[in-house]
Amino acid sequence: MDFGGAMNAAENAAAAHNVDLVSWYMDIPPVSRYYLTGAFLTTAACAVDIISPFSLYFNWELVVGGQVWRLLTSYLFFGVFSIDFLFHMYFLVRYSRLLEEGEFRGRTANYLLMLLFGIACISVVASYLNVHFLGSALTFMMAYVWGRLNESVRMSFLGFLTFNAPYLPWVMLGFSVLIGNSITMDIIGICVGHLYYFLEFVYPVVADIRDWRMKRIMEPPTVMQWLCGTYHGGVEEVNLAAPHID
Repeated sequence: MDFGGAMNAAENAAAAHNVDLVSWYMDIPPVSRYYLTGAFLTTAACAVDIISPFSLYFNWELVVGGQVWRLLTSYLFFGVFSIDFLFHMYFLVRYSRLLEEGEFRGRTANYLLMLLFGIACISVVASYLNVHFLGSALTFMMAYVWGRLNESVRMSFLGFLTFNAPYLPWVMLGFSVLIGNSITMDIIGICVGHLYYFLEFVYPVVADIRDWRMKRIMEPPTVMQWLCGTYHGGVEEVNLAAPHID
């Protein structure tokens, strides 16, 4: 038996697998990739006791007291490595990537502004509630916005339930109920997603029709566009979907 040939074949297969994994990772657009990396490294650091989840959770009094990093770290920790963690990472990467490569292609600053808007709104609401880790709400916000922008897309859940994309966050919410998870953050994410969708995609259309002075509200500042490489001397590439105005 040619053990040397078998070992070489196994090594080549492993190398090809590693290359595929690296290629997949590098193909993720920047904002989504950085978020995934931050979430994974935060969870890994907690798993090996480098940092404690108690130093990450959201607490408004501690934030006001100077621990401002909690405004971000509370969105990076999704629990210990588990099936639930993998589900969170799957939904985060999938819908963040779909948005960044779809409606926000070439508008990285706008997508970053969307996430910062979501973080700000969710954090304000969370300051009145007894909730500590807020990343799932941001994921629900992404799923809601993507669903509203892709109303004709048909989806399947667990292979038997089919529905149109706008119902995705509600199906996810129902699944949370079935497995016994709290739906507080899910509902907050849906509400914040609806607010963002209105301000970014509905308001500009209404403002243009009614000739309001302020045409857009969700406009990233010049410095953010410059940092994201999307500043074009005051001329920004706009890719607005045609929303349904109820």
